[in-house]
Amino acid sequence: MKVLVLNGPNLSRLDIRDSSIYGDMSYPQLVAHIKSAAESNGFEADVRQSDDEATIICWLHEAADENIPVVINPAAFTHYSYAIRDAAELVKAPLIEVHLSNPLSREEFRHTSVISGVANGTIGGFGPNSYSLALIALKTLIS
Repeated sequence: MKVLVLNGPNLSRLDIRDSSIYGDMSYPQLVAHIKSAAESNGFEADVRQSDDEATIICWLHEAADENIPVVINPAAFTHYSYAIRDAAELVKAPLIEVHLSNPLSREEFRHTSVISGVANGTIGGFGPNSYSLALIALKTLIS
């Protein structure tokens, strides 16, 4: 079964971001980790990243139209993109929100997610394993 894994702004630049927050993995290494975890759970992961809000919205529309489960790390869009939230709400297959860091342990503006209210669940703070845990949760929700 296909799963769409969507990553928001700046995630493609993990190798130059603060490693104390985001870890030491490069984006290509993260993609490989996600694909391996997906395969272990019986999924084929289509991993995508965009810094563009409109592109992420189009990908969510695709997931809604094709009934594809989604793992999404909206990154900074988490806190203010009502457009991404509305597109995520259209997805009827399971949708899990993930974060490498724990947003609740960071700056106050990161404590609010406009996405979590339309997601089946939110997993954060476990680095790349946040994606692995999300894929396990997806498998459970689909079974």
